[in-house]
Formats: sequence, structure tokens, C-alpha cells
Amino acid sequence: MVNIPSPIRGGVLRIERTTMKNENFSISGMTCSACSTHVDKAVKTIPGVKEVQVNLLQNTMKVEYDEQATDTQVIIDAVLKSGYGASVEGTEKDLPKKTKDDFLERKTQLIQSVSLLVLLSYLTMGKMLHLPIPRIFANDENLAVNLLTQLLLTITILIINRHYFIQGFRTLLHRRPTMDSLVAVGATASFLYSLWNIYLVLYHLGRGDLTQALGYSHNLYLDGAAMIVVFISIGKLMEARSKGKTTEAIDKLMNLAPKKVTIIRNGSEKLVDISAVLAGDIIILKTGESIAVDGILGEGSVSVDESSITGESLPVDKKTGDSLISGTMVKSGYCRYEATKVGKDTTLQGIINLVTEAGASKAPIARLADTIAGVFVPVVMLLALGVFIIWIVSGAEFSFALTMAISVLVVSCPCALGLATPTAIMVGTGRGAQLGILIKNAKSLEQLAKVHTVVLDKTGTITEGKPVIEETLTTGIYSAEQLLHLAASLEKYSEHPLSLAIVNHAKAQGIALSEAKGFTAIPGEGILGVVQTIQVCVGNGRMLEKHGIFLSSSLSKQVETLAQMGGTILFVLTDEKLAGLFAIRDKVKEDSKESIMKLKKMGLRTIMLTGDSLLNAKGIADGLDIDEFHAGVLPGDKQKIIQDLQKSGMKVAMVGDGINDSPSLVTADVGIAIGAGTEIAIDSADIVLIHSKLSDVVNAIALSKATLRNIKENLFWALGYNVFGIPLAAGAFFSLWGWHLNPMIASAMMSCSSIIVVSNALRLRFFMTRANQKKSDSITRHVAGYGLNIPSEENKMTKELMIEGMMCEHCQARVQSTLNSLEGVQAIVSFKDKKAVCTIDHIIRDDVLKEAIAEVGYKVVGIK
Repeated sequence: MVNIPSPIRGGVLRIERTTMKNENFSISGMTCSACSTHVDKAVKTIPGVKEVQVNLLQNTMKVEYDEQATDTQVIIDAVLKSGYGASVEGTEKDLPKKTKDDFLERKTQLIQSVSLLVLLSYLTMGKMLHLPIPRIFANDENLAVNLLTQLLLTITILIINRHYFIQGFRTLLHRRPTMDSLVAVGATASFLYSLWNIYLVLYHLGRGDLTQALGYSHNLYLDGAAMIVVFISIGKLMEARSKGKTTEAIDKLMNLAPKKVTIIRNGSEKLVDISAVLAGDIIILKTGESIAVDGILGEGSVSVDESSITGESLPVDKKTGDSLISGTMVKSGYCRYEATKVGKDTTLQGIINLVTEAGASKAPIARLADTIAGVFVPVVMLLALGVFIIWIVSGAEFSFALTMAISVLVVSCPCALGLATPTAIMVGTGRGAQLGILIKNAKSLEQLAKVHTVVLDKTGTITEGKPVIEETLTTGIYSAEQLLHLAASLEKYSEHPLSLAIVNHAKAQGIALSEAKGFTAIPGEGILGVVQTIQVCVGNGRMLEKHGIFLSSSLSKQVETLAQMGGTILFVLTDEKLAGLFAIRDKVKEDSKESIMKLKKMGLRTIMLTGDSLLNAKGIADGLDIDEFHAGVLPGDKQKIIQDLQKSGMKVAMVGDGINDSPSLVTADVGIAIGAGTEIAIDSADIVLIHSKLSDVVNAIALSKATLRNIKENLFWALGYNVFGIPLAAGAFFSLWGWHLNPMIASAMMSCSSIIVVSNALRLRFFMTRANQKKSDSITRHVAGYGLNIPSEENKMTKELMIEGMMCEHCQARVQSTLNSLEGVQAIVSFKDKKAVCTIDHIIRDDVLKEAIAEVGYKVVGIK
């Protein structure tokens, strides 16, 4: 065990040496939730493996394991034995491509399959539909030619789609059947039964018995076998396309960084891949370029648009010594800067990793789906066998009983069940990232939707965290300037925001500070030390009581008035006498009052914690209409208050930004860190608000509720579909109403089930923040929980877009057509002026306009 100094004064952090390691793997061959469940179980049985997270959407797996007990090869072998492929992420040379090339290959296979299926259907159903049939296939005497042609077409289709059979029977042999196993068994049964009947047809034709041969020809299900795999392939392709959209938020984050950068090495400029940039490299930045990696500006000056990371809408001017953040863009200027954080250590990559890991994590609500998925396929196969036996025993024809059994196999859909939760989590966390809300794991997302109470730290959360001196009172021992000199000379050794306010005020007045000796910080009271032989103490009311000092009635009234106005009072003692005081006010954030009002409208209880005096705390709480407040709270008290609330049965979310907030952030059911806060607070939190706005707490809770509601909708559909679909396919309603499914319709239903679940999850991409919902004179309609704003006619707004890349009237027409295709947007575009004037009749985000223009090959460089 190693002790290192703690950033919390007076303590140490104990770090235990560990051999635990996290490793990411790429997995191939997974097609449904049963697959991911089998991989999960196979790896969890390995000694030394602590935690496994399998992501069906991204075909990845994250494993936490003890390096002394196992290694990556053992994990890979376990996956291989369960019937799937695996490799350490980044070394997938032997794995099938899971990229655009693979998608195009599947698309080509589908086109080939559908083309052949059309010909097959033409032969099997053309006569019934009174279509013209070539003579070689039309006459009964040519029955053998017709059937053999059908057989060849079917075999070709099954070979094109052989991956279902290879993977399906492989997992079946490993006694871990999956959805592919259901498809493979169903299609194979149809094919073999049809092949047997073809032999019977040929047998009777050989004996000249055409009537008997025609009878057996009606028992063929070759088109059924082909349609099963083709319909499943159509569904899988549509599902893959929809699933790809679930990760578009991550793709957009990745696109914030350029692929190549210009660096200076050995005295010359070189254009290199971003992966080749090393810490210490000097990078050149010009107007319009994105910042690839974090660094420190060395030469030149630039104006940087940091809205993508910090949410700050106005460009920030950067000069020598200032930090540059990856993923932001240079609006104007030229500079050279030194790379300090590269690769996986950059700010942008950290955000991407958070979103990716959150999407891969599992919410507690997913446990039911995982439990069902683990036994779903074997139960369905046994059920199909039982259906076949029951129909045979009840006197049904063999072909009818087989059809019922095959329909049961192909209608059941474990995929919809497995996709219900992860798709919603992936889209929800991705949408959160776009809104500046970084959710670290699915559990936190679910817990946030269930909170009853929101506890808010005052400084930096409700207020801006940038206090300033508003009033200085002296008792006559020293002048105001002398009092400020003594206090600031001592406060410069402290990092407390109130200390910085005093020091900055002194510097602004040009006061030179002296050295202090014997500096001591007393938690919950203040600081003391010696300045120019004078014993100086700066602190709160507790410090006065400790020193036995009482205020006169007139001064007490002044202090009370200043405190009620929201001022924090710091008293200054010199040689055990009261020399004066400072009234320091931390301005309340612009969105705090509205955000707290919205939290209360959502039925949440709001509580403020502050170390300020009772009067000061009451003034702020009353002004913001906060339900409850705790004043004079010491750093250790916050955690106890959270615990007391939890003991009373409350689910608590804690919002904070400081070092002393980290214990309470960990203790709360959900810890929310303001992005501008300390790294310790951010590391301790479950959710990070990049934009440092209290309104994002409201948005985070609303998003979590929308995501949880979406998951429940998906689970209801997935379970309801199987509960109804399987009995229907089994013929449970046949004797009552004559309802039953043939395998072709059953396979189409199976494909649609997964598509519906993924499509429902994709609705979360259009989740709107509370700030964009109902204005005072607008009508708001709520569709499944998402606000769609329809402002009145007088509320139309105009936006002017400055666009680069338009060179001619064709460009102008293309941009104008694109903008006018957006709902509620009327645009007039001029390629000569390089701008578009848009009249918009509803709230629409700037990034939506930018993305629309970017998709047609142009770039929005400014919006007014």
C-alpha cells in the first residue's frame, strides 16, 4: 500500500497495488441477445475475471480481470469455444469486417438472393396467379424440369446465405443455440422435407403415375425455405442500418478532431496522421482548422470556438500560455502550440470513451431481458418439437404439423428482447453527449429517473463560483486599503474562492502584498497567520465566537442587511481585535431560478447546502424558492445530510463541483458534477455536465426519464410480440378462428419485431431540452413524452447563415433545396454573398442547420 498527499488539506490518499486490468475485445459472430449472453457466461467462468460487459450493438466486450490469474489468450479461447470469434481490440486482422465494406457485402448478397427468390416465386406461384409461364416449365409433363429448377434456385439462395447455417449449427453443436440456430433448423427442415417430396415425385414419374407425382409436388416448401432466410436477411440489413444510427453521436464526436495535422519536426513542416502526434510536438493551427490534441499555445494568437466542448457560444481569445482543447475550432488567427495530451489522453477522447462505455454498460432493468434471453432459444426449440408432436397426435397431416413447428422456430425473436435496453441506452447517452451531459454508465441513467430529491451545493453550482467584494467595512483601526492589504497578504496562500476574491480585489487596486508567516487553515472557520508582525485572522462568524468577539448592535444590523442581500461575510481580526469585514457576493447563475422552478414542477424536492451563514443562505434560498437549505455546513456534514435523506427512503441526486463535494457525490444515489469543477469532483460523479449550467440538471433528469420510458416500451413490445406471436404460429387459434402462420409470414414478422424496437429507440435522437420546450405563447404537443414546439406566427425567427464552398448557381440551388427540406424552414440563398437567410417557424438548433449543409458538401462558418 502506498500513501500519497491528498488534495484535501491534512489528509492522505491510500492506493493499493493491484493486478486488475481492463481490456477491450472485438467479437464476431454475434447476431442476437442469446449470443451476447453465451459470450458473457463463457468469459465469466474464467478464474480471475471480475466483470464482463458484452455490447451486441458494437460487437465488443470489455473485461476486467486479474493479470496474475488469467490473460487475454485464455479469454479469447473461451469465446472461441463458445462458437464465436474474438481478438484484442485494435488487432482484429483475423475477424470478419464489421465496417461499411461488410455492410455492402451483405447488401450485395441480399440483392442476389432477392433476384433469385423472384424467379423461384415465379415458378412456384406463377400458374396460380395466371402469369405467362415458359412451356418448358408450364406443362405437367415437364414437372421434373420445373422442380429441379426450383431446387437449384433454392440451393443457390441457401448457399449465398450460408452464414446462418454455419453459425447456427456451430452454436447448436456447442449446446448454445441462438437466433441463427432457429433460422437454420427451420429452413433446413423445410428444405429436407421438400427434397424428400421431390424424390417421391421423381419416383412416381418414373413409373408413369403423373397423378400421384402431382400430389406430392404440392407438398414442396422450397420457396418457404428460401423466403425464411431472405426475409431474415432483409430484416437484419435494416436492423444493422438502424443500429448504426444509434452510435451516430459517437461518430459526430470523433469527427470533431481532424484526421491529419501539420507539425514541425527537424525544422520543417510535415502533414501527419493524428495518431502520429507525440506529446511535445509543435503543431501549426490556421483559421478554420480543428484542434487535434490538447496543448499549450506557444506562439501567435487565435480565436477559438469551444462550443462543442464547453458550450460557450462566443469565441474565446487565446494567447501565449493559454490551453487549447481538442475538438474545438479556430475561428480566426494563426498559432503554434505544444501538444501536451495526445491519443487516448485528450479531452475529446475522454468524452468519447465515457459515451462509449456508458452505451456498453447494462442498466438494472435489463436483467429480466438477459435472464429470458439466456434460455429463450432452447425453450423455443423444445416448444416447436412439442407443437409438431401435438399436431401429429391430434391427426393433422405431416406437412401441416411441420409447417406449424417451423413457424414457431422462425417467428420467435430473441433479438427484439436483447436490443430493447442497449439500443435505448446507446441512443440516450449519445443524445446526452450532444447536449453536454456525459453519463458514465447505464445504472446512473436509470437511477436518475427515479430520484425524489436534488441536493445542490451553492458555490459554483447555484452561483457562478466567482465571488467579488461588494462592501468593505472598517472599525477604524485600519483604513479600507490597509485592511485589504493585510487580508489579501494572508489569503494569497489559500485556494478558496473567497480568498481569490480578496486577492483579486487587492490586485485590481494595485496593492502590493506582503509575505505572511505561520499560515494555518482552520476548516469551517477561516485562516490565520502573521503579516508584518500583526496577528491576522480572516474567517466567518464561528471564528468570532471562538475568539470571544461580539458585534455592536449597529454593526450587527449592517451585517444582517448585507447577509440578507446574499453576501457572505468575512471578518478580519488583527491582534485579537475586530478590524473590519468584507461582504463578498457570488452572483447567482442566470438559469438557476428557472431551473429550480422546473425541478419543482417535475415533482422533485430541492435542497441547498452551503457553508455560508444562516442569513446569507436564507436570502438565496428564499430568492430561488428552494424547498430546504442547510447553512454553515462543514465539508464533512454534506455526506451525512445525504445519508440521512437516504435513510428516510429518498433517492438522492447530488450536484456539486468542489473537492469537498466528492464524498457526497459518491454517497448519493446519483452524483452530478459541474464540468467546470475540479477533476476529483468529476471523477467521483456518475454524470458530468460539460456546460456548467444548472439547466442541464433538468435536461439530464428529463433525458433519463425519457430513456427509461423508451426501454419499458421496447420491453413491452418485445415480450408482447413473443407472447402473442409464438401461440399464433403454433396454431393455438386455429381451431377457434382458423388463424395460423406460414413460415414466410413468420420470418417477416420476426424481422419487423427487431426493426420496431431499434426504430423506437432512435426516437431519443430527437429528445428536446426543457429550454427548447413550450414558450409563453407557443402551443406544445407531447408525442410519447417528447415536446414538439409550434410557436405562433408572430414568433417566427430569422437566422443568417454564412456558408463556405458555394461557387455557382447550382451550388446555390442545392443549398436552398436542402434548407427548405427542413420542417418549418424557408430559405433564400445567395452564392455571391455566401449566405442564406432562413425564416424559421419553430425552435431549431444551429447544429441541425450545420449538419444539413455539411451533408451536401458545404460548410457553415457563422450564424447570426
